[in-house]
Amino acid sequence: QVQLVESGGGLVQAGGSLRLSCAASGRTFSSYAMGWFRQAPGKEREFVAAISWSGSSTIHADSVKGRSAISRDNAKNTVYLQMNNVKPEDTAVYYCAVGRTTSNDHREYGYWGQGTQVTVSS
Repeated sequence: QVQLVESGGGLVQAGGSLRLSCAASGRTFSSYAMGWFRQAPGKEREFVAAISWSGSSTIHADSVKGRSAISRDNAKNTVYLQMNNVKPEDTAVYYCAVGRTTSNDHREYGYWGQGTQVTVSS
């Protein structure tokens, strides 16, 4: 069993930055890929970014590419999502998840956190 707890969400102005954290406990965190997804009201959950178990490989959705960075600290069992120049369309609940591979497919992820709300004001 894996427990994931996201933090760092809140209200941010457009053009600003935020850093989300996801703390994991349970299984060996460093053995798994990690991903961030988000879900806006009335929309389906969408992929944001993912990182391999070692941190050597990352992928980002086109919608955030160039504005985001995913990283991880295996010593702290934590994965981060840095987002810069945020836009109102980034408003969503952000979820972290544990995955088998570094993938943009939510079906590759077996454990999910409860999410943290990010609201970007214009």
